[in-house]
Amino acid sequence: MLQSKVSISTDSHRLFSHAIVIGGGIAGLLSAQILTKYFDKVTIVERDILVSEPYHRRGVPQSHHVHVLLKRGQQILEQVFPGIEADLLKANVPVIDWTADVQWLGTGGCAPQFTSGLTTLACSRNLLELIIRRRLAANDSIVFMPSASVVGLLMDVNKTNVDGVRVQLHNKSQISLHSDFIVDASGRNSSAPKWLAEFGYPVPQETIVDSFSGYASRWYERPDSLSSEWKCLYVDAKSPSTRSAVIYPAENDRWIVTLAGAGRDYPPTEESEFLSFARGLHSSVLSKAIKEAKPVSSICAYRGMANRLRHYEKCSRFPGHFVIVGDAVCSFNPVYGQGMTVAASAALILDYCLKHRSSKQHNQILAGLSQDFQKKLSREISKSWYMTTGEDFRWPETKGKTPTLATQFTQLYMERVLSLSVESEYAHQCFLEVMHRVKPFSTLFHPRISTQVLKQTITQQKKK
Repeated sequence: MLQSKVSISTDSHRLFSHAIVIGGGIAGLLSAQILTKYFDKVTIVERDILVSEPYHRRGVPQSHHVHVLLKRGQQILEQVFPGIEADLLKANVPVIDWTADVQWLGTGGCAPQFTSGLTTLACSRNLLELIIRRRLAANDSIVFMPSASVVGLLMDVNKTNVDGVRVQLHNKSQISLHSDFIVDASGRNSSAPKWLAEFGYPVPQETIVDSFSGYASRWYERPDSLSSEWKCLYVDAKSPSTRSAVIYPAENDRWIVTLAGAGRDYPPTEESEFLSFARGLHSSVLSKAIKEAKPVSSICAYRGMANRLRHYEKCSRFPGHFVIVGDAVCSFNPVYGQGMTVAASAALILDYCLKHRSSKQHNQILAGLSQDFQKKLSREISKSWYMTTGEDFRWPETKGKTPTLATQFTQLYMERVLSLSVESEYAHQCFLEVMHRVKPFSTLFHPRISTQVLKQTITQQKKK
């Protein structure tokens, strides 16, 4: 994992004049902050209106639901925006110790609870975006262009480098906006494949793994009467049921309650059916908890949850001065909470690529950067891709490329690890550290875990 140390320069003389970021979501905002180290001006083109309070943006249809910023993502956020954790705490955001404060109801039982220091800040996606946006608004190098949509790219005369974008403004007029560098962070509906094809570039291959999952969420006031040893509750799916759920704390002493189902077992949005779905979980803890809580929102559903990976790193030709990040490259099934953290990792990769070319002659700094960036990003994405899609392949209805033997082995091994996590504090903490991307997947093959998994497997085989 790239560990580029980010420090935003205050030097008025930077390498280039102007960069454009398409999209004002998490991926775009983090990319914009990195670009202020190297560009005098960074314009963020965002199709939604931007207001000074947390709100649901049309461009983030799943913002009503749980968004987990994993530990690694939080570390990167603090690295890119020093002091932002303090800003979140001032906004009454709760702190979660993932081993002490989370009751993890897995298929084999309840995981042990103990203090580990694996802590994160829990908040809504809308609040997180707002606080990051406020940081950027205070940066003189940043220009926001809200209510504006990028409708195409501009190329140089040789069609080798992107040198700007065509922007449609809210009054329907169009302008050409030129720049030295462009980042597409426009999300899973990115038009980049179409834009590139218009200039003769190949359309990237796509890999799609769809477990036909969906979820429904509702906000509640946390009940004062609730006496529990948890701040966050997770109920895993227990086969043959495909249903899982979470109670996730957020700012202002509220809960986001999200019910999820795979294999087209979609949670309903009608209140009595929503509660019935919750009672259908393999544990009654969640349904009893929300029975005592006061709802403060309607029930919102979301179903566009297929894992989709566009292989820009495999394109035989790719234009210069242009990179693609976030869901525009890879959108994960959001149930696994990987998206924001992978987007944060992309910001560090962008910083690394620009920093390690800054000593070259000026006209060579951006040469080859685009393809190098997409390849490095692909390697970073793969760390989450195989885990999340491997989980989705548990369901027989899942569509996608046939799982490899390695994927099938990983599925079986992870089942054993999760079963072991009910008995072992060490295994449970290692699993969470891998999930939060602060330790590599190989951690789960430590002898203290693998030997127990082997013993467990042998015991189960003897019982058969």
